[in-house]
Amino acid sequence: MIPESGSPHGGDDGTPPQGFVRPSLPTLFLAIVPPLFMGISDQTIVSTALPSIIQSLGGFDRMALVVIAYLAAVTVSAPLYGRLGDALGRRRMMCVALCMAVVGSAFCSLSVSFEMLVASRFLQGLGGGGLIGLAQALLGQYVGPRARAKYQGYLATIAMVASTFGPVAGGLITGHFGWRWIFALNIPLGILAFVLVMRLPPRQTPREKIAFDYPGFLLFAGFVATALTIIETVKRGAAVHSTLFLLVAIAGAILMLLVLRERRAAEPLFPGDLLGRPSIFFSMLLAMCHGGLYVSLLTFIPIYFALGHGVPPRELGLLMLPVTLGIGSGAFVTGKLINRTGRTTLYPAISLSLASALLFLASVGIETLSPWQASIYFAIVCLLLGSVMGVVQITVQTEAGIKRLGIATASVVLSRSLGAASGTAFAGLALALTLDLPAGASATSADISAEMLQPGFHNVFRLLGCIAAAGAAMAFLIPRRRI
Repeated sequence: MIPESGSPHGGDDGTPPQGFVRPSLPTLFLAIVPPLFMGISDQTIVSTALPSIIQSLGGFDRMALVVIAYLAAVTVSAPLYGRLGDALGRRRMMCVALCMAVVGSAFCSLSVSFEMLVASRFLQGLGGGGLIGLAQALLGQYVGPRARAKYQGYLATIAMVASTFGPVAGGLITGHFGWRWIFALNIPLGILAFVLVMRLPPRQTPREKIAFDYPGFLLFAGFVATALTIIETVKRGAAVHSTLFLLVAIAGAILMLLVLRERRAAEPLFPGDLLGRPSIFFSMLLAMCHGGLYVSLLTFIPIYFALGHGVPPRELGLLMLPVTLGIGSGAFVTGKLINRTGRTTLYPAISLSLASALLFLASVGIETLSPWQASIYFAIVCLLLGSVMGVVQITVQTEAGIKRLGIATASVVLSRSLGAASGTAFAGLALALTLDLPAGASATSADISAEMLQPGFHNVFRLLGCIAAAGAAMAFLIPRRRI
């Protein structure tokens, strides 16, 4: 049995309610580790398979949609899972999330067109939006405050392994078996996770009344969908088309309604009282910049290696290993420095400034480096990016206080996911606008030469350099600088 277990439905001192059943530690971890691993690896495993996907299905100028569709679905569904998990039971909602993720993965592996793959990735993301957050919440449900910190450290290690595993496994699986298998392997893993989650004790307390900002949720989802549609419209060369102006007007109207709704909602999707605090507000913006940087790099670096240097899928995974290890190592070193000095925002402010300089240098001469030299170069960039999220979490949680810990942490996840989706979309736009592609949207990698790619990737790295500089500015602006 788990020591110091508690439940949010128990007493104020953390004691569990009458009849509360505590699972054993192996039972709990066997239940939450597979969903957590699936949710994190699904965000990155597709990156090294993208060259093979576009060779099979086409859609080079829209390839970022394979990543964006998943991230957008995670962004809009994560807060819904969190609130429904509080009200209806986290075990039940985890089962729902797993079912959607498995069904989405099955459709991804069976996709016969680029459009079907994007739609299937969105469905997969609707499930993925609950996997990570509900895994963390289930740990908090069954483990008391004093023991929770130690077990959260274990989950952080698993998260780093999953993040590193994704691109490496994606390249190796694609090279040996084909890109469809990176999705098909989710099916047995998801079914196993479902069985293990069902072994957890059922909810012991009555259902709560659901107080969720559904109008705000729908407006937010509509705004995200419209914004991504605008970016895709610009990609197709409709910069001055009437459709574009109509979409911009619709996005503006939805955003205005969303702001008005959030000001009046009793349980707003975006807690205004927290966002009104400068340390939290600038931390959220920093999280957005970090999400855009990291996911864009993991998405487009494999494309650069595959099409710019002709690297086969099997080697792509190995080339991405230093890159993915870089961010984990950066997070580890930053954690040690914070623990020793108490300083927080100093590290991302300096690191992102250096990362910005390196990305601007990449925009003028990265093609002169061999693939392995470029891999080490980007590993250094990601090492610097590793300084960000630990600082954001510590700052936001300290500012919010223990009573608002859950909603503050969820807001960080939402900000990072939104930044990842929008950053990847704009990076894809920067690449697509410089390419003179054959007519039609089904261009494959065979239609793209290394010479055609160079100006586009120069623009991508310039854009990411600007995002890194903006992130450094946000870190400098955070008032709380120590813990």
